[in-house]
Amino acid sequence: MIESLFVLSSTGKVIIEKHWHELIPRPVVDYFNEQVSKAMAASEDISREDVLPIIPSPKYQLINVYRDGLTYLSPVTKEVDPMMVFEFLHRILDIMQEYFGTVSETTIKENFVTVYQLLEEMMDDGYPLTTEPNALKEIVPAPNILDKVISTMGAPTSVSTKKMPHGMSNLPWRKAGVKYATNEIYFDIIEEIDAIVDSTGKAVSCEAHGTIQANCRLSGMPDLTLSLVNPRLVDDCSFHPSVRFNKWESDKVLSFVPPDGHFQLMSYRVNLPSQQNLPVQVKPSINIGTNGAKFDITVCLRNTEGKSLEDVVLILPLHKSTTNLTAHCNVGQYMFDPVGKVLRWDIGKIVPRERAPVISGSFAFGSANSEAAANAGYNIGLEFMIKQHSLSGLMLEGMKLFNESKPFKLRRITKAGRYQIRA
Repeated sequence: MIESLFVLSSTGKVIIEKHWHELIPRPVVDYFNEQVSKAMAASEDISREDVLPIIPSPKYQLINVYRDGLTYLSPVTKEVDPMMVFEFLHRILDIMQEYFGTVSETTIKENFVTVYQLLEEMMDDGYPLTTEPNALKEIVPAPNILDKVISTMGAPTSVSTKKMPHGMSNLPWRKAGVKYATNEIYFDIIEEIDAIVDSTGKAVSCEAHGTIQANCRLSGMPDLTLSLVNPRLVDDCSFHPSVRFNKWESDKVLSFVPPDGHFQLMSYRVNLPSQQNLPVQVKPSINIGTNGAKFDITVCLRNTEGKSLEDVVLILPLHKSTTNLTAHCNVGQYMFDPVGKVLRWDIGKIVPRERAPVISGSFAFGSANSEAAANAGYNIGLEFMIKQHSLSGLMLEGMKLFNESKPFKLRRITKAGRYQIRA
């Protein structure tokens, strides 16, 4: 049972408060903010994203999700499956993103009425009820420009809860009577690579977290069967409720009646072997002295199937006593944050068979902490994206619609998740 929800701003202030079963007093939010502050103050390496997702308190278990600067906090008192709470919190985020595009403190404040109506429809006395976007949009209309103008002027808005229409499908995730002039469906395989790489370029640990995103524009009530290349590479996976799990277990195919519009069909994890050739290699050289250090970092393409790296950013956190950093790069531009002590190098795009990006320079240590700075380790973070590339090798092989082959459009994207190089 999920009793309450608090949506907190980046400063810990309550933006939204909703109670479904039992009124939980606000001091629990103060306790949560104190525990988050203590956890972040205990170590310089801990950011808000690294705070424990479940924090115990004298009376409650504080289950929380942090995304885009906002915290979604659900205190629970009774026996409850925590994964159900996490799934529901993420479903709230997905629904609000479906309605408003981007979810921020400003967005929520501009759409208070719609947000509270959605929370009311999604939960019944502490138990999830309606969580599919198609069903919710038939009950709670998405706000339009006129509603926002009227709300800004202080007048009542036209947003109101509608009764469930008689033409609603028996499947909660799909509307009835959908018609398109051109029947088509799009799939995106998006993989994020989490890796720890040593200074020689060898992967210490590496795994891919992927999702199959779909955009369905098919008329009627289509029944699809999707086959994959190398489906047994997948270690852990979860599916949209429309997927017939028994069919996946027996034949490793995805059989489902898709929702209309955008949805996430599947998420998965693939453990990549330690000898896996990563798409990019970072060659760091940091020579540390007593009063400072000199550094030279090169970024090279290695295994991209001839594809370019885009949106490449290299991040080098330095010791808190670092001062007077000077650098030179042959590609892109760099910026040093003197407060956060972070060097950020925006490389942009790396094209195969062109010169490798290089940044070199030096920085000094403050006299008070020079010895600690000299003994500190350095970990480089890397962000990048590769279009039409899948590092795990998972691919879509074919699709059948009512036992007939149907063409589909596929895009593949590989991104860096937590990609860390030890210098």
